[in-house]
Amino acid sequence: MFSTMQDVPLTVARILSHGATINGRATVTTWTETGPEVRTFAEVGARAAQLAYALRDELDITPDRLVASLMWNNADHLEAYLAVPAMGSVLHTLNLRLPAAQLAFIINHAADHAIIVSGSVLPLLAGVLPHLAPTLRHIVVSGPGDRSLLAGFAGTVHDYEELIAGRPTDYPWQEELDERSPAMICYTSGTTGDPKGVVYSHRSVYLHCLQVNSAATFGLTSRDIALPVVPMFHVGAWGIPHAAFMSGASLLMPDRFLQPKPLATMIEQIRPTVSAAVPTIWNGLLDELDRPTDRQAPYDTSSLRQVVIGGSACPPALMRGFQERHGIRVVHAWGMTETSPLGTYGLVPSGLSEEEEWAYRVTQGVFPASVQARLSGPGGERMPHDGVSAGELEVRGPWIAGAYYGGADREPERPEDKFTEDGWLRTGDVGVITPDGFLTLTDRAKDVIKSGGEWISSVELENQLMAHPEVAEAAVVAVPDEKWGERPLAAVVLRSGATVDLRGLRVFLAERVASWQLPERWALVESVPKTSVGKFDKKVIRAAYAAEELTVTVLGKE
Repeated sequence: MFSTMQDVPLTVARILSHGATINGRATVTTWTETGPEVRTFAEVGARAAQLAYALRDELDITPDRLVASLMWNNADHLEAYLAVPAMGSVLHTLNLRLPAAQLAFIINHAADHAIIVSGSVLPLLAGVLPHLAPTLRHIVVSGPGDRSLLAGFAGTVHDYEELIAGRPTDYPWQEELDERSPAMICYTSGTTGDPKGVVYSHRSVYLHCLQVNSAATFGLTSRDIALPVVPMFHVGAWGIPHAAFMSGASLLMPDRFLQPKPLATMIEQIRPTVSAAVPTIWNGLLDELDRPTDRQAPYDTSSLRQVVIGGSACPPALMRGFQERHGIRVVHAWGMTETSPLGTYGLVPSGLSEEEEWAYRVTQGVFPASVQARLSGPGGERMPHDGVSAGELEVRGPWIAGAYYGGADREPERPEDKFTEDGWLRTGDVGVITPDGFLTLTDRAKDVIKSGGEWISSVELENQLMAHPEVAEAAVVAVPDEKWGERPLAAVVLRSGATVDLRGLRVFLAERVASWQLPERWALVESVPKTSVGKFDKKVIRAAYAAEELTVTVLGKE
């Protein structure tokens, strides 16, 4: 027997066509220095068509040539998000927070033919240009910026608005493209080596959008306004821009204004209903909302029905702070570049009391039907999903990577430390899974503290420390110890005006964790180092300790 269903390709072109027509009245609002700028989805679709014509006719973009974007979250970036894959080419989102050497490596490895860049980012691109291969032939500048910085570029520099002006607004989008063909490529942040390219297919993008819009996850509808604070250069802004175009949810784009005060202001004025970012962003926003100001009234953030936090574990104190003091529900999610990124989402079973719900809310959430998960023990054995037995998380599914991009004219790469023999992705995260499918991550495999034959979770220690009202941030790393092999070092950032000292913090922590897990080594720091995507960069702390660049206080060591 054969299916009688039509075999219609799942493509970004279909998302674009639907969003520009059926959802044409939805809007994308970009925050600027002079106030919000608004375009309808219909206008975005028309300008995406003009961009596609320009790329094809002026820049000679063909399906085998990549178009990179080095841009903030704004309407022009959304047009590139839609136009480049829908015309049959591949969009390569570039992380504008990477150091110049890594950025040059990524551009050369992908062999980008053109780059669309926000004008404010030109100083970064100018520093990279001398290290780029001659495959880069065009730079398209969006918005104001000092174009003289590109004077040494051997190719052609274009102005975005001049390039698309006067071109037709109805492009023959590639809706019948093979859905397994590449749509976008995003590189990992390269915290432990050279960044790796993850190539998303049209099919994976489309299916991921369906999951993002599902009521079981973000639940985006035409009544929503979504604020993706997570950058569009990082894992497709967690799929929100494409999902919004599919569902008709309007978008609020913060551009480069990611500081707490402008975020609070735009939330109050534009009134988004859903937002998403890493914990460090929300930690700063909570401080801003809590801080007394000369305003006549506190910021009005009542429009937010949920805030999604991922990228790293969200401290329970941060979740409670938003809900108890501002009525904002924080939802945990887990994912990575290799998972598009949606891997779990913080649903809560029905019929529970508020306190019973918290036991689920502080987990990373439950796996959707399309994501299968298993735990692998130290010897490769399968660990039970009993909520107790820990192991490395492995996943597979239709939007999960099965390999890394090997480069032009090269086969995909499947390193053994990242992919199992039977094709599952090894995430490098250590955790437990309950019988009903809820994931709790206890650490990254590389960050687990192995002390005297026992494992200490750095994440648990961090969460407990950040529950102290006078602690802004805390990062815990493993450092060498002659007696135990490794012991935890706690690097702590105190809030302004804090009166607690390190000994007081140790007493606070001693009431919450086993005595053998208590750090002996403590350091007060001005800020915790961050990666390019806002996660704690623990290797920098370990290196500073090894180089004796930290002022360390030893407390309670026997």
